[in-house]
Amino acid sequence: QVQLVESGGGLVQAGGSLRLSCAASGGTFSNYRMAWFRQAPGKEREFLASITGGGGATNYADPVKGRFTISRDNAKNTVYLQMNSLKPEDTAVYYCAGRRIGTSDYGSWGQGTQVTVAS
Repeated sequence: QVQLVESGGGLVQAGGSLRLSCAASGGTFSNYRMAWFRQAPGKEREFLASITGGGGATNYADPVKGRFTISRDNAKNTVYLQMNSLKPEDTAVYYCAGRRIGTSDYGSWGQGTQVTVAS
């Protein structure tokens, strides 16, 4: 399984933007579907977006559709989450995850990065 490390979280005002990065190591990155999840205090982990190994297809959850964009650079073994028009309800710990081709579960997870959106 690849090892994943997120970065780019922080404090931002409502309406602002952040870009999260997730660097992968220890595997063939293009063999992994990558995704972003988040978990707010007292809430269950929530799927946000995913992208296929080659980057040709993406999928988004309704709460972030049109505001967040997932992308990847396989040459850099990195997946990104561009977050625009941030809202206080976007405050959470954000995690990237990887699912190896041919498997059904996201078996690789990063440690998470905190995003706080101030009103």
